[in-house]
Amino acid sequence: MINTLARIDQLASSGTTAWHRASAISKLLLATTIITLAIASRSIALLGSLYAFAWLLVITSRLPARLVLAAASYPLLFSALFVLGSWDQTWQTPVRLLLRPLTASLTAVWLVGTTPYPDLFAPISRVLPRSVGDGLFLTYRGLFELMASAERLWRALRLRGGTQGSPRRRLNLAGESLGSLVLFGFERSQRQYAAMLLRGHSGRICGCRHWAEWTREDAWVALAGAGVAAASLLLWRKA
Repeated sequence: MINTLARIDQLASSGTTAWHRASAISKLLLATTIITLAIASRSIALLGSLYAFAWLLVITSRLPARLVLAAASYPLLFSALFVLGSWDQTWQTPVRLLLRPLTASLTAVWLVGTTPYPDLFAPISRVLPRSVGDGLFLTYRGLFELMASAERLWRALRLRGGTQGSPRRRLNLAGESLGSLVLFGFERSQRQYAAMLLRGHSGRICGCRHWAEWTREDAWVALAGAGVAAASLLLWRKA
């Protein structure tokens, strides 16, 4: 998982397509519209159109297919369990319940795969409380290091026989490993905060200012939004 997230984060900053050059605010509005329609609509025709449109977005953004499939398939297991618990003996219900999370996950992958994280969090921080916005900004970067540490710890346990032996021994080692990760995260947050204070942190993380600078590539985002709006008007009531 860490490799998937790290690869997507790298592609968001190094991509050269029109989607990468469009402003963060326009892409965020488009993604929010698609996800909102996918959640609210009961029309299978509209959900299928939105799902196909999400695939069109990720294909034209030139994101690697393996990364897209890996990142977008995470909700499948939970969706399958929900479908089994909510099935009413019709084919429409499972199709509807599967298309909603798949469309949302594909759209989210397109958004984070074409938008560098400072640009992505800058508009979000404008509508959230200051502490929440700054916390999300820092947590996003800290997540990569914490997951990498967990991966290194798991590899060390396997090499040293930590995954063998009785269930009681493995459970004790798992608890000790989890405690080590918690202490590592706490110490890292203290070091990071101390470094921020030394560099003049005054209670506010300044996000980038070009997230709302409109470019000519935003015309493609507007065109995509018009297509989504037209599809919703035509297919909203079609089952």
